Amino acid sequence: MKNEMNDVPFFDIQLPYELAINIFQYLDRKELGRCAQVSKTWKVIAEDEVLWYRLCQQEGHLPDSSISDYSCWKLIFQECRAKEHMLRTNWKNRKGAVSELEHVPDAVLRDVHSHDGVVIAGYTSGDVRVWDTRTWDYVAPFLESEDEEDEPGMQPNVSFVRINSSLAVAAYEDGFLNIWDLRTGKYPVHRFEHDARIQALALSQDDATVATASAFDVVMLSPNEEGYWQIAAEFEVPKLVQYLEIVPETRRYPVAVAAAGDLMYLLKAEDSARTLLYAHGPPVTCLDVSANQVAFGVQGLGWVYEGSKILVYSLEAGCRLLKLGNVLRDFTCVNLSDSPPNLMVSGNTDGRVRIHDLRSGNIALSLSAHQLRVSAVQMDDWKIVSGGEEGLVSVWDYRTNQKLWEVYSGHPVQHISFSSHSLITANVPYQTVMRNADLDSFTTHRRHRGLIRAYEFAVDQLAFQSPLPVCRSSCDAMATHYYDLALAFPYNHV
Repeated sequence: MKNEMNDVPFFDIQLPYELAINIFQYLDRKELGRCAQVSKTWKVIAEDEVLWYRLCQQEGHLPDSSISDYSCWKLIFQECRAKEHMLRTNWKNRKGAVSELEHVPDAVLRDVHSHDGVVIAGYTSGDVRVWDTRTWDYVAPFLESEDEEDEPGMQPNVSFVRINSSLAVAAYEDGFLNIWDLRTGKYPVHRFEHDARIQALALSQDDATVATASAFDVVMLSPNEEGYWQIAAEFEVPKLVQYLEIVPETRRYPVAVAAAGDLMYLLKAEDSARTLLYAHGPPVTCLDVSANQVAFGVQGLGWVYEGSKILVYSLEAGCRLLKLGNVLRDFTCVNLSDSPPNLMVSGNTDGRVRIHDLRSGNIALSLSAHQLRVSAVQMDDWKIVSGGEEGLVSVWDYRTNQKLWEVYSGHPVQHISFSSHSLITANVPYQTVMRNADLDSFTTHRRHRGLIRAYEFAVDQLAFQSPLPVCRSSCDAMATHYYDLALAFPYNHV
C-alpha cells in the first residue's frame, strides 16, 4: 500500500517521501533498525516494503520473487535469515540426515554427477540411474538405452555421465552417447556414435548443449529450432583431449574449452573457430570455467626451475590474467565456477586445499586436508568441502581455519556438490572388475561397488533431528544394512 506521507522531516529540512526512501536504500538492516527508533515518521520509512524487498534481493533471499508476492518483506527477511542461521549451525554440528543411494546389483560405480539435488550415476553393467534427492524418494528410475530389447547388464560400461535441469547424458566405452530429456521419459531423445572411445564429456549448465571428445575430434551437439538434435560444430585437435568444459551463459552459440596435453583451445560453435589459448608449456592437470574466465593447472618443471601453477585466462580477451600457486606438487582439481567472487579453491597432489585471491594473486589460505591427493573440492562464502583419494570427505570453516567434521569411505572421492541445505558425495572405485566370489557376498560387494551419499541439513523439513549419519528407508529389510552404515562411519567431530 502506498504511503500517504508527502514530506518527511529530515534534520532541518523537509524531504519528499520518495527522496527519503532513496536515501534509506543505502542502509543495511542494522542501520534501518536504528533509524526506526528515531521517530514515528522515520520508523514508517525504515519499514517500507521497498527497502526490505531490496535487502532480500541483495542477500540472495527469494531472488525470483517480485515485491507484490508478500505483504511484509521485513518479516520475510527475518525468516530467511533465521533459516540461514539454522542451516549454518546444522552444517557445523553435522545435524540432519544422510542416506546411501541404492546401488545396482552386481555392478561397480563408474561415474557420478549432480545438478540442483538430482543425481545421475553410471555403472559397469551399462545401467544409468537418476535420483531426485530433493523429494527423499530414492527409488531411482533406470534410463534405458535406445534398444528396448537389450538385457540388463549386457550394455557396454558407462564411461561418463552428466546432468542438468532438463537433460541427462551418458557416454559408453564403445563410443556411443545417449541423451535423455528428463521431462519426456526414460528413453533417449538422441543417440550419437563415435568411431573411438569418448575421452571427455561436457554438458552445459544452463542450456541443451553437449560436447564430446573422441580421438582427435571434439563435437558439439544441440537441438535445432524444431527440437531435432544435430552437430552444431566439429573441431579437430592435434592431441587427445583430457579435459572439456562448456562455457556457461553464452546464449545462442555454444562455446567450449578443451585441454589436450600442453594445448588449450577455445572452441566457438558460431563460426567453428578454434582459438589457441595456451601452447607448448607444461601439460594441463585440471580445468574449470566460468562465464568470463578459464582456470587450469599446469605441471611444474621441478622445484629448481619452476613449480606447478594455476593459470587464469580471460575468455573475452583470450589473454592470461593471473599466474597462481607455484608449488612443488601438481594441482589436481580447481573450482572457479562455484566459488565466491574474487576467490577460487584448488586441490593438490600434496593433499592441501588452497584458496586463491584473484585480486592479489596470492594464496589466501592453505589447509592440510588429506593424506593423498585432493580429488574434488568446492567452497562458498564460509566453508570448504573437499574429497581425497584416500576416501575422506572433509568439511572446513575456512574463516576460522577449523575442520568441522569428516566421514570416510574406502574409495576415492570423485564427486562433491553442495548447496546451502544439502550435500552430495560419491566414492568411485579405481578397480572396475570384481571377482565372481565377491559378487556372491553382499557385504563384500557393498565394499567394492562404490558409494553415493545424500546429506540433508534442513532439519525443519524432516521428521526428526539427530547427528549424522542416520539413514532411513521405507524397506524394513534394509534396517540391518543402515545400522551397519552408522557403525562403519561414526560421528567424527574434530
